[in-house]
Amino acid sequence: MDLHFSAEDEQYRLRLREWLEAHTGRAKNPLAAGGGGDIMGALQGARDWQRTLWEAGYVGLAWPKEYGGQAATLTQQVIVSQELARYSTPPLINTIGLTILGPTLVVNGTEAQRLRFLPKILSAEELWCQGFSEPEAGSDLASLRTRAEIDGDEFVVTGQKVWTSLAPIADWCFLLARTDPKAPKREGISYLLCNMRTP
Repeated sequence: MDLHFSAEDEQYRLRLREWLEAHTGRAKNPLAAGGGGDIMGALQGARDWQRTLWEAGYVGLAWPKEYGGQAATLTQQVIVSQELARYSTPPLINTIGLTILGPTLVVNGTEAQRLRFLPKILSAEELWCQGFSEPEAGSDLASLRTRAEIDGDEFVVTGQKVWTSLAPIADWCFLLARTDPKAPKREGISYLLCNMRTP
């Protein structure tokens, strides 16, 4: 197995390094500014940094181009990870959307969901959190008690989630809820997308 990068890969690396040299001076960790009290400014800085990276072609590397991704090769993905670490760039703010929800929608979402949500995950226009764990259940999926009942064309969700990283700043949550209480404990569970401004 040849683990060396090709000449084309190294050209890609050089272009990325040139871009990083030109842009990382203003990308010092924007969330660090939150310690000074300007949380909203720091949050906007983090969103801006992810959007800047995405517009340059360095976010959503494995995602299909038709949804805003780059359809990059595996070696290009490795190079981007290496170089972002080398330059100590700030972390991406929408990591939960990028690593969990986005790939789920690419594989299992409807076309309407992909077109609606994926570009806004990549650009950090909409931030996501995950609603899986619950009080007295932790990550034990079979003990899930949050319910979702259909009322007309909506789900009414009743329950509580814990350890929901980024929930205070998230625009949306993907959560698990029991939609068929008569099903066996590990079945009858649905994966819902919930606007965090919903009452």
